[in-house]
Amino acid sequence: MEPDEDLNPDTDDLPLRANTNHILVRHYVLDLAVHFDRKVISGSVVLFLEPRSETKEAGVRRGAFDAEECLGETPTATEKKLGARERDAPECQPHTAAKAGSIQSSHLWETTSDGDFTLLLDCCDLDVSKVEEVAVASASATSGLLPEVESERSAVGSLRFHTDRWSLQVRKKGVASPQAFPRALRIRYETRPAGGSVRWTEDQDNRVCVYTAGSPINNRALFPCQEPPVAMSTWQATVRAPSECVVLMSGEEPAEPMEDEDTRSLIWNYYVTMPMPASTFTLAVGHWRQVLAENPAASDRVARDETDCGGTATLGAGPGERARADLLSGPSSISEVVKGSPVRTGSSDSAFCGSSLEDEGLSKTDYSGTVNDGIPCSHGDYPCRFTERSTRSQRVVPHRVFGPACLLQKAQMGVLRLLPRCLAAAHAVLGLHPFPRLDVLIVPAGFSSLGMASPHITFLSQSVLCGLGSGENDPSLCGSRICHEIAHSWFGLVIGARDWTEEWISEGFATYLEDIIWAQAQQLSAQEAAEQSDLKALLRWRRLSDELQNSEEALQILRPNAENTGQLAASAGPSAVKHALNPDKPFMQVHYLKGYFLLRFLASQVGETQFMDFLRVFVKKYHGQLILSQDFLRMLLITFPDMERKGLTLSAIYADWLDRPGIPKWLYERSAVWSQARLVEEVKAEVVKWILLSQSHQGKGRKRKRSEPEVNHKEVTSEQLVMLLELLLEEEKLSAATLRALQRTYHLQDQDAEFADCRQEMAVRRSLSSSSSGRGRRLQKHSAGRTPKGFARSQLDGQLARSRAQPLIPEKYCVCVGSTPSASCSS
Repeated sequence: MEPDEDLNPDTDDLPLRANTNHILVRHYVLDLAVHFDRKVISGSVVLFLEPRSETKEAGVRRGAFDAEECLGETPTATEKKLGARERDAPECQPHTAAKAGSIQSSHLWETTSDGDFTLLLDCCDLDVSKVEEVAVASASATSGLLPEVESERSAVGSLRFHTDRWSLQVRKKGVASPQAFPRALRIRYETRPAGGSVRWTEDQDNRVCVYTAGSPINNRALFPCQEPPVAMSTWQATVRAPSECVVLMSGEEPAEPMEDEDTRSLIWNYYVTMPMPASTFTLAVGHWRQVLAENPAASDRVARDETDCGGTATLGAGPGERARADLLSGPSSISEVVKGSPVRTGSSDSAFCGSSLEDEGLSKTDYSGTVNDGIPCSHGDYPCRFTERSTRSQRVVPHRVFGPACLLQKAQMGVLRLLPRCLAAAHAVLGLHPFPRLDVLIVPAGFSSLGMASPHITFLSQSVLCGLGSGENDPSLCGSRICHEIAHSWFGLVIGARDWTEEWISEGFATYLEDIIWAQAQQLSAQEAAEQSDLKALLRWRRLSDELQNSEEALQILRPNAENTGQLAASAGPSAVKHALNPDKPFMQVHYLKGYFLLRFLASQVGETQFMDFLRVFVKKYHGQLILSQDFLRMLLITFPDMERKGLTLSAIYADWLDRPGIPKWLYERSAVWSQARLVEEVKAEVVKWILLSQSHQGKGRKRKRSEPEVNHKEVTSEQLVMLLELLLEEEKLSAATLRALQRTYHLQDQDAEFADCRQEMAVRRSLSSSSSGRGRRLQKHSAGRTPKGFARSQLDGQLARSRAQPLIPEKYCVCVGSTPSASCSS
């Protein structure tokens, strides 16, 4: 099949060129070398192919290719058996030479097909030097596969290939069908320094590193692959890097590096046996150091006592304030440290963290008894943790934390101490961990988000570490972000979206679950968890309403393909991901926030406890599969038939939440309730104090020496502080002295990334206030107007914390509360 000529790569849609409707890649074997001097990765990838039968819905269910048999032996043996070492392989040619080695022009390529079948792979910014057939009888005949490839290491012959902006196209002369196409081929290539899939940069210690940065084009500029989600595959990789570097990657076991005596580099091997989309492949190479436990002797007690977050009965063990303090001040939570050399060279002898549960039997929150164990795995055949009863009691999977040397202390005080608690809490909420281990890497500055989850590895921004270890800061941002990324193990990875436009299936679920998991990790009582949840809901409502007022309507829709959602995935031919390359899209949070509110709405209809029970059953049924919105919603409506009897049908949910821009009526009504919650009322009282202080200071004579103002302030949580600052910055006049007092009182310079915008605006506001002789100026934010200007003014007459002032919702939306929604509302 030839490329679809109707696809326009100049639009903001991302082309998916792979013809997965004809043939599928079932396994990748990568043999790569990292060259920091040239900022390229060179080597080869072997693709094991399987022609797709017309009646088989391949890729929707994971499996169909026995990767465990394919691997045959350990990754160490794999290095010896498959893939020429870098010193043996011909060097990839420069870009111009690579072009000369392929067919010289698109016209010539198109006119010389002679009816031959064309394999289309997603590819860009790669210099391909050679494509060759590897003699393997069948990619599905996996027994003894690696020795067979080794015996035919000299390739059968070169294949014709051609590259364009978005694809690599391969043909074998005289082969007219995918059934007759070679079952395995090797592609020799080199990445480009400016390729979009990886980022070459320096870490916080000013040492070179490279990592996959979650690019909109995914991994097609790292290796030729099939990008559509339905192209599920396993992989194994051999990566050569300088001996002082550590290679972290998606892999079921931590790599044991071997020394290459000829090149003085280290060789790292990773593999996965669960088929997943190629977009989830993750790589990071740098001078990382492992974060080690400060007090490993206390680890067993911590693992057995403090991470036991099971059951709702333990939630009320202590006040939330005490629980939050314990998260940072308590002893290390590592249950076992394997003695050995530090991870300066990435040795596998380095410390590995895990929960020691040998003497405990099943966890107190073994949800295998609360879900239907009669539900069989619906995915293809692969080694599945959900079928292993021994894994159900593993509350804390083995985990490690890495980062640059300068951040090790903060990472130890924050991430390393919080991580086992969050893992145990996630197990309490969702049950069995889908992946057997977890590495966490603190990535270099400039990372475009707070975190990114991948199989077996999670990236965290350094921003989540701000203030940790000082003894004075709330760990909420770090803890909730860890919980968000852990939640992706269930929603986003082991259960993925079949249509990439339905990002809410990943991000909406993770945002919803992060609050529940984090509350469990803090051991909050039910009331404390509900109050914290309502405060976060109000903050998210404000952000969502801002975003929807200042963005294109086309980007506000959770299911932009509407009734056609999933149809392209089903046909799996060349297609495109709608708006994936839109420059505004990376900054949009609508899939996170609107998806989160949809789940809150559904939980409110059936009850939160019943909804969480349903989610665990849903995971049991759909793990290892790709889903669409209707898969989730239909199962929910079948489980709770009263919803449809109340008029909450599938089409109604589509219309209100998924297929239209704007905000549903329910969300307007709930925001009014959240604005009167106890924690919000406490913020209102603090806002009034600061406004009164600012006004009293502004009224003093200019010639009199002014003392810095003081406020008898109440201690607030990090979420309360965010709201406090947002509301104060919406005031028309705040004195420079008041702004300085805010900085000093709340230690804003030490706060985390949630406060970055507020700090920046306060600095500008202070400058303006000083230059205008105390008169103050109104600073217009991109989100200005979220709160009615009369909010605080109405409380200056003595109405403080419990006043019935205007609700904390946008003024233009106030008419929607308890009345008819505006034109932009969904009915």
